[in-house]
Amino acid sequence: MAEGSAGTALVVTVSNRASAGVYSDDSGPIVVEGLRSLGFAVDGPLLVPDGDPVEEALRDAVAAGYDVVVTNGGTGLSPLDLTPERTRRVLDYEVPGVPEAIRAAGVAKGVATAVLSRGLAGVAGRSFVVNLPGSPGAARDGVAVLAGFLAHAVGQLHGEDHARRGGGR
Repeated sequence: MAEGSAGTALVVTVSNRASAGVYSDDSGPIVVEGLRSLGFAVDGPLLVPDGDPVEEALRDAVAAGYDVVVTNGGTGLSPLDLTPERTRRVLDYEVPGVPEAIRAAGVAKGVATAVLSRGLAGVAGRSFVVNLPGSPGAARDGVAVLAGFLAHAVGQLHGEDHARRGGGR
């Protein structure tokens, strides 16, 4: 990683309508700016329709060596929301506490529908992959949750030792 950098990140906005030009991507730029504020060198947002293009974008990002890949969108209950299924195909293993924390943060802000997000998080190769919901507010809130641990997760994927805190284990 570059000196003073938290690492590299790619933001992938998943939206059938935005990728078709029906409307603009309002949440991808929020995720990009949020990750930049955490010290990441960020590419994107890459705009793709849901389904197989998501899996292809994730596989390409992992092959390119991004430290972090964040998708936004495609995590709901609609039959067209396939991002979690395509993400699962790419992950080597899941980190279930991350999407649990993202959903809990939404509920804590009074957004009861946050529990309906089926987003996943996990590791593919040496990349940390996270699915965020597609609304601008949920994307902003999701990045706020990631702020608490993302640099540490990337460090662990690069073999850094656990920092000792308060005489821990």
